[in-house]
Amino acid sequence: MLPLLTDEDVQGAIVRGLLRHFPALDLLRVQDIGFMQSPDPLILEFAANQHRVIVTHDRNTMTAHAQDRMNQGLHMAGLIVLDQTINIGKAIQEVGTLAEAGE
Repeated sequence: MLPLLTDEDVQGAIVRGLLRHFPALDLLRVQDIGFMQSPDPLILEFAANQHRVIVTHDRNTMTAHAQDRMNQGLHMAGLIVLDQTINIGKAIQEVGTLAEAGE
């Protein structure tokens, strides 16, 4: 199962739903590790070092920083970008399914 890191923009209902429906999920929130309001490059570096896929709603800055990281040849476990308007249930199912299927 893919270990995940949610950034501070991911709704609490999505996180709670993921943990409820996928109890084996290895999920951290930036809020839990003292990374609130941290710059995206720092979050990307932490996730890379922990081999965690980041889950975010931030289609602008997080994706731009992830692209910069890849352009520099730096490791990244992955990035799941959820649309801001995604239904909570659908977000839970899609992220959970990806985490279960991934390695």
